[in-house]
Amino acid sequence: MKAMLLRHPASVENRPLELSDLPKPSPGRDEILIRVRACGVCHTDLHIAEGELPPHRSPVVPGHQVVGEVVDAGRGVSEHEVGDRVGVPWLHKACGHCRYCARGDENLCENALFTGYDVDGGFAEYTVAPAAFAYVLPEDLSDVEAGPLLCAGIIGYRCLRLSGIGGGGADLERLRGGAARRRLGLYGFGAAAHLCLQIANHWGVETHVFTRSEEHRELARELGAAWAGEAGEDPGGEPGMRLDAAIVFAPSGQLALDALKVVDKGGTVALGGIYSSPIPSVEYPLIYDERVVRSVANSTRQDARELLALAAEIPLHTEVEEFALQDANDALLALKQSRINGAGVLRVS
Repeated sequence: MKAMLLRHPASVENRPLELSDLPKPSPGRDEILIRVRACGVCHTDLHIAEGELPPHRSPVVPGHQVVGEVVDAGRGVSEHEVGDRVGVPWLHKACGHCRYCARGDENLCENALFTGYDVDGGFAEYTVAPAAFAYVLPEDLSDVEAGPLLCAGIIGYRCLRLSGIGGGGADLERLRGGAARRRLGLYGFGAAAHLCLQIANHWGVETHVFTRSEEHRELARELGAAWAGEAGEDPGGEPGMRLDAAIVFAPSGQLALDALKVVDKGGTVALGGIYSSPIPSVEYPLIYDERVVRSVANSTRQDARELLALAAEIPLHTEVEEFALQDANDALLALKQSRINGAGVLRVS
């Protein structure tokens, strides 16, 4: 099979992914073999390719937003049948018995394996995944539209939940019932943020976007942002306006401080990236008044199920730019240079 293989991390300007011929994998017990149709391109792939995340497997096929068709199944598989269209996310497998799994935090599993990092991922014509960690996808979304849901969508949804901004059920009814509208800040406007914005809109949250790119600001406004500007500006362009929560997706530690400066008392700044430059020293007044800074790590299967159901309900619109499998280096470079408006996706078959 054709695959883009990372042998040694290097700057993506040096094109570290090699188009290679690899043996087609076979599914083991409880596993499915997937013919990959599309695979989203994520900042985590960029951090793996450039070595900002230390290698776990070498060589490795990156890619963890996999959309494809089940073409074979190992013994014991009952969740999926041959012909099903499924998605495979970042969390390849959790052990199910460590102290974190036992309390329902499988995203923190001590023995977790991650797609495209610990095991070969979706920058290839075929991949293998545990059946219990693959998901049937909404029918109304094409393969390339579905890809970004599997990391950008899922981690964005988890960030929204952990930011405390409010969601469905009673929270949504309260918002619709005339309570003060809550305000959310999004720092960086790539794949995750443009999906987050749509969910926040659905929940009745007023969203303010901070990004350097005018193209990204324009897309944010088109998708319903109340305001879009640059980090360091006042939300809404109004001095003194405060946000109830903020999510930082861009891998810049400075943005955590920028967000703290505009988050109200009791507000949360959620850090949604798997990698960031160092956060500068924090003056105590920035976190006084019970402000919270928290990281968001990985995701659970429940996060995936809830996000995919929500994607069909809203429905979510995924803005994508397509690349061929052999152009994965170009996709990573465009991502690094913020030239992708929305999400990048490899069309594999």
